Amino acid sequence: MAEELLEFNITKKYSGFNLSCEALFYSGVTGIFGPSGSGKTTLLNCISGFDIPDKGFVSLSGVPMYSYKEGLNIPPEKRNFGYVAQDTPLFPHLSVLDNILFGYKLTDSGSRRIDPKNLIDLFNLASLTSRSSKNLSGGERQRVALARALATSPRLLLLDEPFSSIDVGMRGVTIRYLKSVWRELRTPMVLVSHSISEVLSLAEDVLILRDGKKVLHASATNAFAHPSAGRISQLQSFENIIDGKIVEDDRMEKIGLSQIQAGSARILVPKLPGVVVGKTITISIRARDIILALDNPTRISAQNIISGLVQEVNYVGCRIFVYIDIGIRLTAEITQNGLEELELKQGMKIFMIIKSSSILILDSGD
Repeated sequence: MAEELLEFNITKKYSGFNLSCEALFYSGVTGIFGPSGSGKTTLLNCISGFDIPDKGFVSLSGVPMYSYKEGLNIPPEKRNFGYVAQDTPLFPHLSVLDNILFGYKLTDSGSRRIDPKNLIDLFNLASLTSRSSKNLSGGERQRVALARALATSPRLLLLDEPFSSIDVGMRGVTIRYLKSVWRELRTPMVLVSHSISEVLSLAEDVLILRDGKKVLHASATNAFAHPSAGRISQLQSFENIIDGKIVEDDRMEKIGLSQIQAGSARILVPKLPGVVVGKTITISIRARDIILALDNPTRISAQNIISGLVQEVNYVGCRIFVYIDIGIRLTAEITQNGLEELELKQGMKIFMIIKSSSILILDSGD
């Protein structure tokens, strides 16, 4: 059962911009989504204490962090929040290990809940510990920054656009690491992103901001189906970001493809050198790249024909999304004409046609 965690009512005014937002977040992963300039980073900075609100309050598990009425403002270093921004700097004069241990050593021994050795294993950093932090790739720097923030055993981890500075090959790996932060370490997170696909791949609840104001705070599924999400993300191509495990298939190996198990389906994807059977990888399938059919098609070039059950049809702004159950949920985007032709109903069996070449592997293969 999710517990009440972070409650706030924040007003912050700048020249030409006003933030006015209140919400109650529960334990787990909460996403903050909105277009550029909507106030996402400002809200995160007010929660962390790096910015001081003009009015209102911030409390964690019922303990006040900031209160305008009471004249209370706990400084950031006393709130015990981890903060990882898109360009979080590491200490250049320290090794990877010393960067991770820096905050750990400053944390009171009675408050230490997370062992740095576990973080090194979790983020696959063992081979990097002696390396200078100046000689790291973007993905490696991000993993070290996450480990350093978590080594302080934070009560809350704040993430500001954590995927913006890493390449495509590390995007899926980072998503899996962040899933592990809650699943294995039980550290709650607030994730800021302008990508609804990234938010939905991680968060259970979503706060949508626009022009400094809360548009909606709801479950991830309901938030995505809300018209406001459609208006904000109208220029985006929605991605299904899913994990799958490589399974053995000698026939596919010969034609340069790999096969993964995702939910109850097997999906053929472009071959990734160095990826071995049993390894979990993350892939992206754009909703608009999924073709739906009522009958099992034959004599076509597409490699993937996957059957599933229609869960729901949702209008998101002027776009139509079909949620399909294959043991996990895939989302397909169709036209109004396509919806009328197929006459889709909940529980109906449907076939998805997906070209393997349209599937993007969000994994470096390391």
